[in-house]
Amino acid sequence: MSASECSTKRIPVRPSTWEELYELREPGQTFDQVLSDMVAREKRRRLFEDADRKMRDGHFVELE
Repeated sequence: MSASECSTKRIPVRPSTWEELYELREPGQTFDQVLSDMVAREKRRRLFEDADRKMRDGHFVELE
């Protein structure tokens, strides 16, 4: 990440949350990378959850 892309933000978290976040880091990984990965996984999870809900509700039509 370049200096122009970087800004310092403070996000208050409980000490236990900080420890869990710290434990998720791979060697050399930044907290920005950890959080970005978490956001990407959550977006993917929500996409699949939404698709599953639409399939259950009959919003998709099977193609032949």
